[in-house]
Amino acid sequence: MIVSVWTRHLEDCEHRPDRNYRRCGCPKHLNWAFDGKQFRQSAKTASWEIATRKARAVELEYHQRELGEAPKKRELVTLEKAVEAYLDDKRSQQLKDTTLTKLETIFKKQMLSWCHAAGIYLLTEFDLPYLRQWRGSWTDGPLAAKKKQERIRGFFYFCQSSGWIQDSPAKKLSRIKVDQKPTDYFSKKEFDKIIDATYVYDSKTVDARETQNNATRLRVLTWLMRYSGLAIRDAITLERARLSDDDKLFLYRAKTRVPVYVPIPHFVAEALRNIPPGPKPNPRYFFWTGNGNPKSAVADWQRAFRKLFKIADIRHSDETKKRCIPHMLRDTFAVENLLAGIPLDQVSLLLGHSRIKTTEKHYSPFVQARQDQLVASVKQAWSAMGIADGTI
Repeated sequence: MIVSVWTRHLEDCEHRPDRNYRRCGCPKHLNWAFDGKQFRQSAKTASWEIATRKARAVELEYHQRELGEAPKKRELVTLEKAVEAYLDDKRSQQLKDTTLTKLETIFKKQMLSWCHAAGIYLLTEFDLPYLRQWRGSWTDGPLAAKKKQERIRGFFYFCQSSGWIQDSPAKKLSRIKVDQKPTDYFSKKEFDKIIDATYVYDSKTVDARETQNNATRLRVLTWLMRYSGLAIRDAITLERARLSDDDKLFLYRAKTRVPVYVPIPHFVAEALRNIPPGPKPNPRYFFWTGNGNPKSAVADWQRAFRKLFKIADIRHSDETKKRCIPHMLRDTFAVENLLAGIPLDQVSLLLGHSRIKTTEKHYSPFVQARQDQLVASVKQAWSAMGIADGTI
């Protein structure tokens, strides 16, 4: 049995005489004969390609009947309904608002908009070829695209487990390759240069008390991030009650909700306790006003750090300018601890990573650097004993 596709042209369509014309926006229909009877059915689409796939599905259904197989009936779910159900499930997981916003951007603003423009409305219509076309339209960088693809796979896995599709088309997407750059950090000399820059921060208006406070507060924040390993958001929203009398911090990371318990040097703890007030002080926090979205406060402090790094003017050995970002203070904390011989699993706990694999991914080269340090120390000992390369 063969199911054919034809076009039922609208009255004002210039291609009305040709019912086999494919490219107009008129509705497509299906036609077939079975057991001496003629059948006609709307394909519920203006796309000839989609109508053709539906025709093949009808043929498969009749073929299964001839073989005595009961065709599996699946609920025809729209993409819009699937996306809403997926987002509702994510909301029930108590994810952060920022994560939910990212998911809504990917699935509502990007995926649904693209699918509607392509004439795709049913979940079953969004197959691998269309998925590849949509991925080809992305303008994200490699790392962002890789993370987006992981979320797409999660969405289709949710749809498959819900019984709406038989198989996930996202499983067959090719991998996105990302060249992982080695984690950069500040050497002791570079960090000292950054701290020195805080003393000349806004020096043209150094007499302004508020400006002086900002420079001091920025210096304390820099110390805090370097010696605690806190990410900038966790540092900015740190509550005063989280600092114990014995100079230890206890908090839950905003990103992973993993508890972090880390000691800090006494001079950093004292600097926190004596930090001057900001423009709108809140006795509950060291740096945050407590008002609005923490994301806005992070953006303000990131601007301050950009200015600070510009003043510090840190350069590589070839005099090219080093790219500096606040997160490198957290990286410096991790790297210096690894080079000091602290095991990777313990550094992972101090950083508040939910999995040690995350720590390995970013900092494993410095575990090797520690090994290189030990080898160099042994060879230095050989030299002191009059041994060259292990031979007498």
